[in-house]
Amino acid sequence: MKLRFLPALVALAFLSACAHVDVTKTSKGFYDPTNASDVEILKTRPDRHYEELGTVTVTGFKPEEAAKMHNAVREKAAALGANAVILTEEGMVQDGWGLKRWATGVAIRFAASTPSAK
Repeated sequence: MKLRFLPALVALAFLSACAHVDVTKTSKGFYDPTNASDVEILKTRPDRHYEELGTVTVTGFKPEEAAKMHNAVREKAAALGANAVILTEEGMVQDGWGLKRWATGVAIRFAASTPSAK
């Protein structure tokens, strides 16, 4: 009888252990996607003028997966037309199976770029 719940517990463990990047568009207008490999990851506000395109929330990456996390953020932010992502907060959280990375930030587009009419 107790074994009936085992598949559900295994599925829950896999789902909760997955890394996730969520980008929510907050700006008006639309931009063409940028090349993800050109999206910069910043820890401080740049001196250049920029427009905020959306919020970025990252969860579930292993402590040693900083580069993998940054590349996932680049992919999601590029879809909005971002030139960079400013990571405003980062940390580690215990999830039951070990430490996991989390981060929040803002996807931005430098002011020299103009919006597309769509």
